Amino acid sequence: MSYLKHYGLDREPFSNAPDARFYFNSDQHSQALLRLMYAVDSNKGLAVLVGGVGTGKTTLARRMLDNLPEECYESSLLVMVHSGITPEWILTRIAFQLGVKEPAGDRLKLLKQLYSRLLEIEDEGRRAVVLIDEAQMLQSRELMEEFRGLLNLEIPGKKLLNIVFFGLPELEDCLALDEPLAQRVAVKYHLRSMTVDATTSYIKYRLQVAGARHMLYDEKVIPLVHRYAGGVPRLINTICDNCLFEAYLCKMDKVDSRIAHSVAGDLGLLQQPLSELPRDRVKDDLDEIEAMLERLEQRH
Repeated sequence: MSYLKHYGLDREPFSNAPDARFYFNSDQHSQALLRLMYAVDSNKGLAVLVGGVGTGKTTLARRMLDNLPEECYESSLLVMVHSGITPEWILTRIAFQLGVKEPAGDRLKLLKQLYSRLLEIEDEGRRAVVLIDEAQMLQSRELMEEFRGLLNLEIPGKKLLNIVFFGLPELEDCLALDEPLAQRVAVKYHLRSMTVDATTSYIKYRLQVAGARHMLYDEKVIPLVHRYAGGVPRLINTICDNCLFEAYLCKMDKVDSRIAHSVAGDLGLLQQPLSELPRDRVKDDLDEIEAMLERLEQRH
């Protein structure tokens, strides 16, 4: 018997595998998507989304791609899997993704092919959009210069290509490698960790999508999950999934605080440095330490 059957679920509610059904349109994700779509629809050229590990950048990139219908956009999503990517690979891949049938090996010929294809897309009344995920992997000035060159493909009064970078905060350093490119960022948005309220809504939403008939966590558990995860969606998923499994092994109908503390300990989330903890947690811990010291002083 799996824990899905134990809780009466249709599917795993907290898997970290990409699944559009579980997309949670939080306020900040909604605001981010609104701004990125504005940048594309207005032909701003370059837009940037920055966020920490596990804050939902890739999820948002896929969501944006889904919001670019083929009749209005020629779009693609490229994931930078390592830092050894070359300008030639970038140019060839983008050309292919945008519809260049047989990209030339010669750079100048390839640029001509790409420009001709972008003009075709423009004549069709559509916009060309390239989304770059894990853009912090673009760690050379040559790569940044290549993207600046791509943004120069335009006709009088209009850009022919829109590029959106999704990456970790280190992406700022990559952009700084080429100041003219950094100055061309028309829209930038930073994803932050979720609040306790957003975390509560997020957990309830995913349970609902998974087919839960009732809340599977005690009232005090969700603030603990937020505390240990630091409001990071990926960690929230990991903690919640492990909590459900542990409660299932204990033949419990709900996750309680004891389970949450145990799971956090097993995942190594109890020993985080203070600098990595959310500010509200740091304050609570310091207040607790101060209270303990006062009690000790009173005894002596």
